[in-house]
Amino acid sequence: MTETETDTGTGTGTGTGSEAEATTEVWEPHAPAPGALHPLLHAGGPELRASGTATAREVADGVVEVTAEGPAEVRIEWRVPCVDVSSFWTPEPRGTGWLPAAWSAPRRTGLAAGAPIAALVGTGDTAVCAFAAEQTEVLAGAGVVEETGDFRFWAQATGRITVRIDTSRRQFARCLADLTAWWGEGRTVVVPEDARRPAYSTWYSMHQEVSPERIETQAALGKALGLDVIIVDDGWMTADRTRGYAHCGDWEPVSLPDTAEHVRRVHDLGVRYLLWYALPFIGKDSAAYRKIGRHALADVPHLGAVVADPRYPEVREFLTDRLARAVEEWGMDGLKVDFVDSFARAAERPDAPVPGPEADCAEVAEGVAKLLAAIRARTTAVHPEAMIEHRQPYVSPALWPYVTMIRATDCPLSPQENRQRTLDVRLAAGPVPVHADMLMWHPAEPPEQIACHLVNVLFAVPQISVDLAAQGPGQREAIAFWLGVFREHLDTLQRGELLPSRPDLGYPLVTARGEGAVVVARYAALPVDVSADDWHTLLVANADADPDVRLIGGSGRATATVQDARGRIVRQDEIDLDWTDTLAVPRGGLLSLRRP
Repeated sequence: MTETETDTGTGTGTGTGSEAEATTEVWEPHAPAPGALHPLLHAGGPELRASGTATAREVADGVVEVTAEGPAEVRIEWRVPCVDVSSFWTPEPRGTGWLPAAWSAPRRTGLAAGAPIAALVGTGDTAVCAFAAEQTEVLAGAGVVEETGDFRFWAQATGRITVRIDTSRRQFARCLADLTAWWGEGRTVVVPEDARRPAYSTWYSMHQEVSPERIETQAALGKALGLDVIIVDDGWMTADRTRGYAHCGDWEPVSLPDTAEHVRRVHDLGVRYLLWYALPFIGKDSAAYRKIGRHALADVPHLGAVVADPRYPEVREFLTDRLARAVEEWGMDGLKVDFVDSFARAAERPDAPVPGPEADCAEVAEGVAKLLAAIRARTTAVHPEAMIEHRQPYVSPALWPYVTMIRATDCPLSPQENRQRTLDVRLAAGPVPVHADMLMWHPAEPPEQIACHLVNVLFAVPQISVDLAAQGPGQREAIAFWLGVFREHLDTLQRGELLPSRPDLGYPLVTARGEGAVVVARYAALPVDVSADDWHTLLVANADADPDVRLIGGSGRATATVQDARGRIVRQDEIDLDWTDTLAVPRGGLLSLRRP
């Protein structure tokens, strides 16, 4: 593709300029041609070009909103000098920490695939440039232009696209928070408080070997440790234990006899109950396959199932009835709705079928939206506080009205990956709580490392998936202590201002600021800034092997309490922040500073 750059001055108006003779070739083997691009006049900010009819307006200092419209595909492009840059951020799994080339494959986002938001992060965690698109269905590219050293962004959609571009050079998380707040305008998002409570999951601890007795045992043990919710995963709807999906679709509680009574016993423990569904899959061994299997988006032979086509009212009604039954008949408190992204992947296949005469939606995304809306409406009609869990990578803001929590995608026994994924999703999730992938560990894991697993997801909602009956006293103490920290400081951790540092290094230091409280998690031997004068409580969670926590910038006196990974106090005294340099905090331990 040939790019032309023209100096058109500044101002506000419609892009109608002509191309200049000077060009920069950018090889784009993956992206469709956008049509003619014209310089777009605007006040300040990066150089803009767009196809179709385009306008730009400044909405805040360093923030410009750009809209392009046309009869077909329209594109908005802009560049910034790639100077003092450290990483490129997106909410995709493995999406943060490197700089792509301009010729890299673009990202396609949609209702059930990703989110149209990204940031180029520079030294000091500043946002050199952050952007988000208002539309959900977007093709976006970004990368280093090898010929010039610039970083080029573009976003493209059919008919119309609006983007906000932030070059204010603020901390990158603050720029992303403003962009997600923009997404939230006009959207209704209802989050029950239970969606923010620590949960037990059966997946890693039981896989498909679920039974009422095993579930109730773990629910009771978990409640005593601080787990208020239990999520029962695969296996409840089949006697087959081969981990395929050939039996999905009927959703009969084969492994949970007397289901409503079983749920009542769990409720008597004070525990909320969610049930797993692989929403798109209709197994070939199910009665559902004989009923609606003809309406399939794709065959998935290795799973023994097809992906249902939600463009058909019959399919949506059938699936809604199946899922709503858990809440309406069995008294569940919500649903874990899995594999929603499979709809989008099936729709993109070259052999995806065109909708037949019985379909009432032209696009798969429209059918998915109608299906999720119907499930949400049915469950909340009988249980207003019903919860629905979705999972990375389907984190689109268009899903917010249908979801109460988003979980990081699977990363078993990977604390750093869990930390990065939960933080990446949180930066794009707006008001929706983000859950960690289920924490699991070897039976011989020491309490200090169990504490580090929990500290790595300190700024998300923890889910735990180990046999709690097999945990030793020290292991249980570590679990209970850190779940107590989560619960006591929930407002700061989940609703406070989130400020992760160094995305290029996987966030080795993360801070959350609330009303009078600051929580810092330290995953490497980095200093902790205690200079702010607006806190009365400041916590430092140490997940690094180096116990010497260096405090910088402090003044005045504070009471310091140091606890080990099991919550036992190892030091408590008054310190002078002007003179104190380091405090010893054991691995997996907690430093609490308090002042009037």
